[in-house]
Amino acid sequence: MAAFYQLDFEKPLSELEQKLATAESRLKQDFPAASAEPSSPGGEVGSVTTVDPAALKLLAEIADLRAQHQKQLTEIYGKLTPWQTVRVARHPGRPQTRDYLGMIVRDFAEMHGDRRYGEDPAIVTGFGRIGPFKCMIIGHQKGKETSEKIACHFGCAHPEGYRKALAKMELAAKFGVPIVTLVDTPGAYPGLGAEQRGQAEAIAVNMREMSRLPVPIVSIIIGEGGSGGALGIAVADRVAMLRNSWYSVISPEGCAAILWKEANEQTNSAAAQSLKLTAQDNMSLGIIDSIIPEPVGGAHRDPRATADSLRDWVVQSLEELRQIPTEELLNARYARFRRMGEWLETEPVSGEAAQTGL
Repeated sequence: MAAFYQLDFEKPLSELEQKLATAESRLKQDFPAASAEPSSPGGEVGSVTTVDPAALKLLAEIADLRAQHQKQLTEIYGKLTPWQTVRVARHPGRPQTRDYLGMIVRDFAEMHGDRRYGEDPAIVTGFGRIGPFKCMIIGHQKGKETSEKIACHFGCAHPEGYRKALAKMELAAKFGVPIVTLVDTPGAYPGLGAEQRGQAEAIAVNMREMSRLPVPIVSIIIGEGGSGGALGIAVADRVAMLRNSWYSVISPEGCAAILWKEANEQTNSAAAQSLKLTAQDNMSLGIIDSIIPEPVGGAHRDPRATADSLRDWVVQSLEELRQIPTEELLNARYARFRRMGEWLETEPVSGEAAQTGL
Protein backbone atom coordinates (compact mmCIF):
# COMPACT_ATOMS: atom_id res chain seq x y z
CA MET A 1 0.00 0.00 0.00
CA ALA A 2 1.36 3.39 -0.94
CA ALA A 3 2.32 5.34 2.17
CA PHE A 4 0.96 8.60 0.79
CA TYR A 5 -2.51 7.18 0.04
CA GLN A 6 -5.01 7.02 2.85
CA LEU A 7 -8.76 6.60 2.87
CA ASP A 8 -10.38 9.38 4.88
CA PHE A 9 -12.32 7.01 7.12
CA GLU A 10 -9.02 5.30 8.09
CA LYS A 11 -7.54 8.48 9.57
CA PRO A 12 -8.16 7.29 13.19
CA LEU A 13 -5.56 4.59 12.47
CA SER A 14 -2.83 7.08 11.55
CA GLU A 15 -1.76 7.90 15.09
CA LEU A 16 -1.55 4.22 16.03
CA GLU A 17 0.42 3.40 12.90
CA GLN A 18 2.86 6.23 13.59
CA LYS A 19 3.39 5.08 17.18
CA LEU A 20 3.85 1.49 16.00
CA ALA A 21 6.40 2.49 13.37
CA THR A 22 8.34 4.54 15.95
CA ALA A 23 8.37 1.71 18.48
CA GLU A 24 9.49 -0.85 15.89
CA SER A 25 12.25 1.50 14.74
CA ARG A 26 13.47 1.89 18.33
CA LEU A 27 13.41 -1.86 18.82
CA LYS A 28 15.45 -2.47 15.70
CA GLN A 29 17.96 0.23 16.57
CA ASP A 30 18.39 -0.36 20.32
CA PHE A 31 17.74 -4.11 20.58
CA PRO A 32 18.62 -5.78 17.27
CA ALA A 33 18.53 -9.28 18.79
CA ALA A 34 15.01 -8.74 20.09
CA SER A 35 13.77 -7.34 16.78
CA ALA A 36 14.08 -10.80 15.19
CA GLU A 37 10.56 -11.62 16.44
CA PRO A 38 8.96 -8.41 17.69
CA SER A 39 5.50 -9.96 17.70
CA SER A 40 6.44 -12.47 20.43
CA PRO A 41 7.35 -10.51 23.56
CA GLY A 42 7.34 -13.62 25.70
CA GLY A 43 9.13 -15.83 23.20
CA GLU A 44 12.70 -17.00 22.86
CA VAL A 45 13.96 -14.28 20.55
CA GLY A 46 17.48 -13.94 21.84
CA SER A 47 19.37 -13.35 25.04
CA VAL A 48 18.31 -9.67 25.18
CA THR A 49 14.62 -10.50 25.54
CA THR A 50 15.26 -12.72 28.53
CA VAL A 51 17.43 -10.33 30.56
CA ASP A 52 16.78 -6.77 29.39
CA PRO A 53 13.62 -5.29 30.98
CA ALA A 54 13.66 -2.36 28.55
CA ALA A 55 13.48 -4.70 25.57
CA LEU A 56 10.65 -6.69 27.11
CA LYS A 57 8.75 -3.48 27.86
CA LEU A 58 9.16 -2.26 24.29
CA LEU A 59 8.07 -5.62 22.89
CA ALA A 60 4.97 -5.54 25.10
CA GLU A 61 4.22 -1.99 23.93
CA ILE A 62 4.47 -3.06 20.28
CA ALA A 63 2.19 -6.04 20.88
CA ASP A 64 -0.36 -3.76 22.58
CA LEU A 65 -0.24 -1.23 19.73
CA ARG A 66 -0.77 -3.99 17.18
CA ALA A 67 -3.73 -5.30 19.15
CA GLN A 68 -5.26 -1.82 19.31
CA HIS A 69 -4.65 -1.30 15.59
CA GLN A 70 -6.26 -4.62 14.68
CA LYS A 71 -9.26 -3.91 16.91
CA GLN A 72 -9.82 -0.46 15.44
CA LEU A 73 -9.33 -1.76 11.90
CA THR A 74 -11.93 -4.47 12.53
CA GLU A 75 -14.40 -1.91 13.86
CA ILE A 76 -13.93 0.43 10.88
CA TYR A 77 -14.27 -2.29 8.25
CA GLY A 78 -17.14 -3.92 10.08
CA LYS A 79 -19.42 -0.94 9.41
CA LEU A 80 -18.39 0.43 6.02
CA THR A 81 -21.04 2.43 4.19
CA PRO A 82 -21.71 1.56 0.51
CA TRP A 83 -19.74 4.63 -0.63
CA GLN A 84 -16.82 3.67 1.59
CA THR A 85 -16.93 0.18 0.07
CA VAL A 86 -16.62 1.76 -3.38
CA ARG A 87 -13.58 3.68 -2.13
CA VAL A 88 -11.96 0.48 -0.87
CA ALA A 89 -12.68 -1.28 -4.18
CA ARG A 90 -10.75 1.52 -5.94
CA HIS A 91 -7.75 1.51 -3.60
CA PRO A 92 -4.58 1.80 -5.73
CA GLY A 93 -2.96 -1.04 -3.79
CA ARG A 94 -5.82 -3.48 -4.38
CA PRO A 95 -4.77 -6.60 -6.32
CA GLN A 96 -5.71 -6.63 -10.00
CA THR A 97 -6.04 -9.41 -12.55
CA ARG A 98 -2.31 -9.66 -13.30
CA ASP A 99 -1.58 -9.83 -9.57
CA TYR A 100 -3.90 -12.81 -9.18
CA LEU A 101 -2.40 -14.43 -12.27
CA GLY A 102 0.98 -14.30 -10.57
CA MET A 103 -0.31 -15.62 -7.25
CA ILE A 104 -2.76 -18.42 -8.11
CA VAL A 105 -2.32 -19.32 -11.81
CA ARG A 106 0.41 -21.70 -12.99
CA ASP A 107 1.76 -22.02 -16.53
CA PHE A 108 -0.14 -18.95 -17.74
CA ALA A 109 0.11 -18.42 -21.51
CA GLU A 110 -1.28 -15.03 -22.51
CA MET A 111 -3.18 -14.63 -25.77
CA HIS A 112 -3.66 -11.36 -27.67
CA GLY A 113 -5.83 -9.74 -30.31
CA ASP A 114 -9.41 -10.04 -31.53
CA ARG A 115 -8.52 -10.93 -35.17
CA ARG A 116 -10.59 -7.96 -36.32
CA TYR A 117 -9.11 -4.69 -35.15
CA GLY A 118 -6.34 -5.00 -32.60
CA GLU A 119 -5.18 -5.65 -29.06
CA ASP A 120 -6.87 -4.17 -25.99
CA PRO A 121 -4.67 -4.27 -22.85
CA ALA A 122 -7.72 -3.52 -20.68
CA ILE A 123 -8.65 -7.21 -20.95
CA VAL A 124 -6.15 -9.99 -20.28
CA THR A 125 -6.78 -13.49 -21.66
CA GLY A 126 -4.89 -16.76 -21.63
CA PHE A 127 -4.75 -20.43 -20.67
CA GLY A 128 -3.43 -21.45 -17.25
CA ARG A 129 -3.90 -23.81 -14.32
CA ILE A 130 -5.82 -22.99 -11.15
CA GLY A 131 -5.50 -25.79 -8.64
CA PRO A 132 -6.11 -29.04 -10.56
CA PHE A 133 -7.98 -27.34 -13.41
CA LYS A 134 -6.80 -26.16 -16.81
CA CYS A 135 -8.73 -22.93 -17.42
CA MET A 136 -9.18 -20.03 -19.76
CA ILE A 137 -8.67 -16.97 -17.56
CA ILE A 138 -10.08 -13.62 -18.66
CA GLY A 139 -9.99 -10.42 -16.64
CA HIS A 140 -10.00 -6.64 -16.66
CA GLN A 141 -6.70 -4.88 -15.99
CA LYS A 142 -6.70 -1.28 -14.74
CA GLY A 143 -2.96 -0.78 -14.45
CA LYS A 144 -0.75 0.31 -11.56
CA GLU A 145 1.67 2.93 -12.89
CA THR A 146 0.36 6.00 -14.72
CA SER A 147 1.60 4.79 -18.12
CA GLU A 148 -0.04 1.40 -17.64
CA LYS A 149 -3.31 2.99 -16.49
CA ILE A 150 -3.42 5.12 -19.62
CA ALA A 151 -2.59 2.14 -21.86
CA CYS A 152 -5.31 0.06 -20.16
CA HIS A 153 -7.86 2.91 -20.31
CA PHE A 154 -8.17 2.58 -16.50
CA GLY A 155 -9.84 -0.80 -16.96
CA CYS A 156 -12.46 0.42 -19.44
CA ALA A 157 -12.36 -2.04 -22.32
CA HIS A 158 -12.95 -1.23 -26.00
CA PRO A 159 -15.00 -3.45 -28.36
CA GLU A 160 -11.84 -5.26 -29.44
CA GLY A 161 -11.30 -6.26 -25.80
CA TYR A 162 -14.72 -7.90 -25.57
CA ARG A 163 -14.29 -9.53 -28.97
CA LYS A 164 -10.89 -10.83 -27.89
CA ALA A 165 -12.48 -12.26 -24.74
CA LEU A 166 -15.23 -13.99 -26.72
CA ALA A 167 -12.79 -15.46 -29.25
CA LYS A 168 -10.74 -16.97 -26.43
CA MET A 169 -13.88 -18.27 -24.68
CA GLU A 170 -14.95 -20.02 -27.87
CA LEU A 171 -11.48 -21.55 -28.14
CA ALA A 172 -11.79 -22.80 -24.56
CA ALA A 173 -15.21 -24.28 -25.35
CA LYS A 174 -13.74 -26.05 -28.39
CA PHE A 175 -11.31 -27.90 -26.13
CA GLY A 176 -13.75 -28.39 -23.24
CA VAL A 177 -11.80 -26.10 -20.89
CA PRO A 178 -13.70 -24.19 -18.13
CA ILE A 179 -13.65 -20.39 -18.11
CA VAL A 180 -12.75 -18.13 -15.17
CA THR A 181 -13.36 -14.38 -15.43
CA LEU A 182 -12.15 -11.63 -13.10
CA VAL A 183 -14.23 -8.45 -13.30
CA ASP A 184 -12.75 -5.08 -12.33
CA THR A 185 -14.04 -2.16 -14.38
CA PRO A 186 -16.00 1.04 -13.77
CA GLY A 187 -17.65 0.40 -17.15
CA ALA A 188 -16.94 -0.08 -20.85
CA TYR A 189 -14.97 2.67 -22.60
CA PRO A 190 -17.43 5.41 -23.68
CA GLY A 191 -15.34 7.14 -26.37
CA LEU A 192 -16.38 7.94 -29.92
CA GLY A 193 -14.03 5.40 -31.50
CA ALA A 194 -15.34 2.62 -29.26
CA GLU A 195 -18.92 3.45 -30.21
CA GLN A 196 -18.04 3.57 -33.89
CA ARG A 197 -16.52 0.09 -33.65
CA GLY A 198 -19.64 -1.33 -32.01
CA GLN A 199 -19.19 -1.19 -28.25
CA ALA A 200 -22.79 -2.03 -27.34
CA GLU A 201 -23.01 -4.74 -29.99
CA ALA A 202 -19.80 -6.39 -28.77
CA ILE A 203 -21.07 -6.56 -25.19
CA ALA A 204 -24.48 -7.84 -26.29
CA VAL A 205 -22.93 -10.58 -28.43
CA ASN A 206 -20.69 -11.62 -25.53
CA MET A 207 -23.68 -11.93 -23.23
CA ARG A 208 -25.61 -13.97 -25.79
CA GLU A 209 -22.74 -16.30 -26.62
CA MET A 210 -21.61 -16.78 -23.01
CA SER A 211 -25.12 -17.91 -22.12
CA ARG A 212 -24.69 -20.94 -24.39
CA LEU A 213 -21.02 -21.90 -24.18
CA PRO A 214 -21.00 -25.64 -23.29
CA VAL A 215 -18.35 -25.42 -20.54
CA PRO A 216 -18.48 -24.31 -16.89
CA ILE A 217 -18.04 -20.57 -16.37
CA VAL A 218 -17.30 -18.86 -13.06
CA SER A 219 -16.93 -15.13 -12.53
CA ILE A 220 -15.59 -13.06 -9.63
CA ILE A 221 -15.98 -9.31 -9.15
CA ILE A 222 -12.58 -8.49 -7.64
CA GLY A 223 -12.99 -4.70 -7.43
CA GLU A 224 -15.43 -2.67 -9.49
CA GLY A 225 -18.29 -4.20 -11.44
CA GLY A 226 -19.78 -1.40 -13.50
CA SER A 227 -22.71 -1.85 -15.87
CA GLY A 228 -22.37 -3.61 -19.24
CA GLY A 229 -18.62 -3.33 -19.00
CA ALA A 230 -18.78 -5.93 -16.25
CA LEU A 231 -21.56 -8.05 -17.75
CA GLY A 232 -19.59 -8.42 -20.98
CA ILE A 233 -17.48 -11.12 -19.30
CA ALA A 234 -19.72 -12.04 -16.33
CA VAL A 235 -22.50 -14.25 -17.71
CA ALA A 236 -21.60 -17.34 -15.69
CA ASP A 237 -22.87 -20.40 -13.86
CA ARG A 238 -21.50 -19.08 -10.57
CA VAL A 239 -20.83 -15.43 -9.75
CA ALA A 240 -19.04 -14.27 -6.61
CA MET A 241 -17.84 -10.97 -5.21
CA LEU A 242 -14.93 -10.14 -2.97
CA ARG A 243 -16.39 -8.66 0.19
CA ASN A 244 -15.18 -5.11 -0.47
CA SER A 245 -16.10 -4.93 -4.14
CA TRP A 246 -19.16 -3.39 -5.81
CA TYR A 247 -21.46 -4.49 -8.66
CA SER A 248 -24.14 -2.25 -10.14
CA VAL A 249 -25.84 -0.99 -13.27
CA ILE A 250 -23.99 2.34 -12.95
CA SER A 251 -21.29 3.93 -10.83
CA PRO A 252 -22.37 6.11 -7.89
CA GLU A 253 -20.94 9.20 -9.62
CA GLY A 254 -22.88 8.46 -12.81
CA CYS A 255 -26.08 7.93 -10.87
CA ALA A 256 -25.55 11.12 -8.85
CA ALA A 257 -24.91 13.16 -11.98
CA ILE A 258 -28.19 11.94 -13.48
CA LEU A 259 -30.41 12.25 -10.41
CA TRP A 260 -28.97 15.35 -8.76
CA LYS A 261 -27.13 16.95 -11.71
CA GLU A 262 -24.01 17.00 -9.56
CA ALA A 263 -21.58 14.38 -8.30
CA ASN A 264 -20.07 15.28 -4.94
CA GLU A 265 -19.37 13.47 -1.67
CA GLN A 266 -22.96 13.82 -0.46
CA THR A 267 -24.73 12.80 -3.70
CA ASN A 268 -22.22 10.00 -4.38
CA SER A 269 -22.90 8.57 -0.95
CA ALA A 270 -26.67 8.80 -1.44
CA ALA A 271 -26.41 7.15 -4.85
CA ALA A 272 -24.25 4.32 -3.54
CA GLN A 273 -26.79 3.69 -0.79
CA SER A 274 -29.69 3.59 -3.27
CA LEU A 275 -27.97 1.41 -5.86
CA LYS A 276 -27.63 -1.59 -3.50
CA LEU A 277 -24.17 -2.27 -4.93
CA THR A 278 -22.35 -4.01 -2.08
CA ALA A 279 -21.65 -7.73 -1.96
CA GLN A 280 -24.21 -8.18 0.81
CA ASP A 281 -26.87 -6.33 -1.20
CA ASN A 282 -26.19 -8.33 -4.37
CA MET A 283 -26.27 -11.56 -2.39
CA SER A 284 -29.65 -10.74 -0.83
CA LEU A 285 -31.07 -9.79 -4.25
CA GLY A 286 -29.92 -13.06 -5.80
CA ILE A 287 -27.53 -11.38 -8.25
CA ILE A 288 -24.50 -13.30 -6.98
CA ASP A 289 -24.03 -16.71 -5.43
CA SER A 290 -21.18 -16.19 -2.97
CA ILE A 291 -19.17 -13.59 -1.07
CA ILE A 292 -15.44 -14.32 -0.91
CA PRO A 293 -13.92 -13.04 2.35
CA GLU A 294 -11.09 -10.52 2.45
CA PRO A 295 -8.55 -9.94 5.21
CA VAL A 296 -9.53 -7.33 7.78
CA GLY A 297 -8.78 -3.95 6.23
CA GLY A 298 -9.27 -5.03 2.62
CA ALA A 299 -7.45 -7.05 -0.02
CA HIS A 300 -4.74 -4.40 -0.36
CA ARG A 301 -3.48 -5.23 3.15
CA ASP A 302 -2.96 -8.93 2.42
CA PRO A 303 -3.15 -9.78 -1.31
CA ARG A 304 -1.84 -13.31 -0.78
CA ALA A 305 -4.59 -14.28 1.67
CA THR A 306 -7.20 -12.80 -0.67
CA ALA A 307 -5.76 -14.73 -3.62
CA ASP A 308 -5.86 -17.98 -1.64
CA SER A 309 -9.54 -17.44 -0.80
CA LEU A 310 -10.31 -16.64 -4.43
CA ARG A 311 -8.48 -19.75 -5.65
CA ASP A 312 -10.30 -21.98 -3.16
CA TRP A 313 -13.68 -20.65 -4.31
CA VAL A 314 -12.82 -21.19 -7.99
CA VAL A 315 -11.64 -24.75 -7.41
CA GLN A 316 -14.68 -25.65 -5.30
CA SER A 317 -17.08 -24.15 -7.85
CA LEU A 318 -15.47 -25.92 -10.80
CA GLU A 319 -15.51 -29.21 -8.87
CA GLU A 320 -19.27 -28.85 -8.47
CA LEU A 321 -19.98 -27.62 -11.99
CA ARG A 322 -18.05 -30.34 -13.79
CA GLN A 323 -20.42 -32.92 -12.31
CA ILE A 324 -23.42 -31.32 -14.06
CA PRO A 325 -24.38 -32.56 -17.57
CA THR A 326 -23.93 -29.91 -20.28
CA GLU A 327 -27.60 -29.52 -21.15
CA GLU A 328 -28.57 -29.14 -17.52
CA LEU A 329 -25.72 -26.66 -17.01
CA LEU A 330 -26.88 -24.46 -19.89
CA ASN A 331 -30.52 -24.55 -18.80
CA ALA A 332 -29.55 -23.55 -15.26
CA ARG A 333 -27.34 -20.72 -16.54
CA TYR A 334 -30.19 -19.38 -18.68
CA ALA A 335 -32.70 -19.68 -15.84
CA ARG A 336 -30.29 -17.97 -13.43
CA PHE A 337 -30.32 -14.72 -15.40
CA ARG A 338 -33.99 -14.96 -16.34
CA ARG A 339 -34.88 -14.92 -12.64
CA MET A 340 -33.25 -11.54 -12.10
CA GLY A 341 -35.68 -8.66 -11.95
CA GLU A 342 -38.78 -10.81 -11.50
CA TRP A 343 -41.78 -9.16 -9.90
CA LEU A 344 -45.40 -9.96 -9.16
CA GLU A 345 -48.35 -7.98 -10.49
CA THR A 346 -51.44 -7.83 -8.29
CA GLU A 347 -54.75 -6.08 -8.56
CA PRO A 348 -54.72 -2.62 -6.91
CA VAL A 349 -56.36 -2.53 -3.51
CA SER A 350 -59.42 -0.28 -3.28
CA GLY A 351 -59.49 2.51 -0.73
CA GLU A 352 -62.22 0.86 1.37
CA ALA A 353 -60.42 -2.50 1.41
CA ALA A 354 -57.18 -0.81 2.36
CA GLN A 355 -58.85 0.93 5.32
CA THR A 356 -60.47 -2.25 6.63
CA GLY A 357 -57.32 -4.31 6.07
CA LEU A 358 -59.11 -6.74 3.73
